[in-house]
Amino acid sequence: MKLKKEFITYDMDDKQVMVSTDTKLFSGMLRFNATGAYIIECLKTETTKEEIVEKMMEKFDGDKEMISRDVQNFIDQLVSIGALNV
Repeated sequence: MKLKKEFITYDMDDKQVMVSTDTKLFSGMLRFNATGAYIIECLKTETTKEEIVEKMMEKFDGDKEMISRDVQNFIDQLVSIGALNV
């Protein structure tokens, strides 16, 4: 899976912001904390949920089951707005 090219990100203050260049896909702005921004960065290249979870395990403290569940929830939200090529 990979973030669609119509979704662009930029850093604003201490957050990362994502917008769509195609309002037919999504009209609005999303702001991410450091964890969400890290997942978005992973999704800028072709990757799998399992690869993201492994990278998250290296970067953040946490239980693998909890991280996997949180990554899946985040991915589900991105899918619901049409932000991912899956």
